[in-house]
Amino acid sequence: MLQTDLIEARPTLSASLQDIVDTHRVDAALDWLDNQQPHVIADELARMDAVQAGVAFRLLDKDLALAVFEELEPVDQQQILEGLRDQSFRDLVEAMDPDDRARMLREAPAKVAKKVLAGLSARERRMTAALLGYPEGSVGVYMTPEVVALPRNLSVPDALQTVRIKGINAETVYTLPVVDAGRRVTGIVELRELVLSRSDTMVSDLVVTEPTFVRATDSAEKAARLMRETNVINLPVVDSEDRLVGLLTIDDAVEVIEAADSEDVAKQAGSAPWEGHYMAAKVFQLARYRALWLLLLLFAATLTVSVTDFFEGTLQQATHLALFIPLLIGAGGNAGAQAATACVRALAVGEVRGSDLFKVIWRECRVGLVLGTMLATAGVAIGALFVDPGTALVVGVTLIIICGWAATIGGTMPLLARRLRIDPAVVSAPMVTTLVDATGLIIYFTTAKLVLGI
Repeated sequence: MLQTDLIEARPTLSASLQDIVDTHRVDAALDWLDNQQPHVIADELARMDAVQAGVAFRLLDKDLALAVFEELEPVDQQQILEGLRDQSFRDLVEAMDPDDRARMLREAPAKVAKKVLAGLSARERRMTAALLGYPEGSVGVYMTPEVVALPRNLSVPDALQTVRIKGINAETVYTLPVVDAGRRVTGIVELRELVLSRSDTMVSDLVVTEPTFVRATDSAEKAARLMRETNVINLPVVDSEDRLVGLLTIDDAVEVIEAADSEDVAKQAGSAPWEGHYMAAKVFQLARYRALWLLLLLFAATLTVSVTDFFEGTLQQATHLALFIPLLIGAGGNAGAQAATACVRALAVGEVRGSDLFKVIWRECRVGLVLGTMLATAGVAIGALFVDPGTALVVGVTLIIICGWAATIGGTMPLLARRLRIDPAVVSAPMVTTLVDATGLIIYFTTAKLVLGI
């Protein structure tokens, strides 16, 4: 074999897994998989179609396959499972953490879910069924039920021995809930405290007696953001009677926040959120998610057409006013979108509450007027280059009013939506921009009538 052939036969880590699989180079694929982390492999699999992903996944050894599988989104997990034979199928789902398995089954077809549950051991089936009983989006869906709990009356050596015995089946042992005889949470102790304490110390001497915990039916997003605010890596989850049922771990909390933020970003852009990897989504699939919102916004934009038609007489008397319509509605729409985005984000992280409505209105109104004044200075200068001073003044005054109005609307609508139990992201940037376009034209033509006397 020539030297150039040897170079070509050696896989490079810069090549994608999909390219290697497409060329049927099994040795190259194995070498690539051996040199990549599970999350990198999972990302590559998510970019591939079902056949390609199935071929690549079968090349993984058992331990790495499980790690990669748990990095995938539920929709991608289902795609992999459909291509596995019965024994491989059972081994993989049996080894999954119960919370990851339950989330996958929630989105799986009934046939797949039934097959998964039937192949599980009694213990795993019981835990999975319990998690499936919690409401969609609740903490119970994301928590792990495999928890090491400690009685208060244990000594440190006994507590560590308990961790060694029970920790084998637990997802995490860094946070150890302390419970009474009825399994009600009375505190928590960190593994670090046990390891560093003297052997004659009791668990009751180390326990934090006022721990932060959430109920299994609480919102998973709120619980995840609570973890971020309180800087904890695991959060005890209890039932309605304060009995321990699980832990919300930091990796699941990050996943919850990422999913919530992705959904908000999609809605703010006027699109329905989609599942799975963007690069694996079909063109018509992405178009379908966006089409409905574009149609709704198109009908909403008829308000702008109606306003222009109503002020047709004004335009006929001062045709040069039409020159600045794109500039004005663009500035107003952008100012409103900025305010809406800032407010949605503040609501999401808990910086703004529904009771802050009037404070937000006052704040955003002032911000908008300041921005409008800054833009008006530039707008008058630009207008003077093309039209008479009177029309340039109309442009400047309109910019001040429009920016103040747009920022106020943008900051107000998400808060009003929250009060009406509507997702604030739904009524953010696209809806605000469409509304400001129509009302901005009313402000513009009314200002022109007053200033120019037409």
